[in-house]
Amino acid sequence: MSVADDTRRTVRAYHEARFRGDVPAATAQIGEPFAFRSPMMSSADPAGHLAGIGGFLQVVTGVDLISELYGEAEATLVYDVHTATPAGTQRTAEHFRLDDGRITSIMLIFDAAPWQPMKAVVG
Repeated sequence: MSVADDTRRTVRAYHEARFRGDVPAATAQIGEPFAFRSPMMSSADPAGHLAGIGGFLQVVTGVDLISELYGEAEATLVYDVHTATPAGTQRTAEHFRLDDGRITSIMLIFDAAPWQPMKAVVG
């Protein structure tokens, strides 16, 4: 088993847990220190990063994974998030850095413009 396989296992466990709303399972994949950045928020701890996931998942109707790229200490996922909002389907790229088998940074990339009017509703 390669280091890239370990990276894949960790990132996929995080991704799947997050989209089913399992905060403890998602948090278990995150290491210290941790940093999250997206067009709408940033956080330096897992609790802050995952705090709004419940509100967000209330509007998610599905997720289609398009591409997965894995290396020894990094990964990139590209996926569509289907929502029951005026934003509709959101194409998203997510880049992960890992250290010692745990996620230490996540950079989420998407067009935030459709989400600005809904920010207070979906967290």
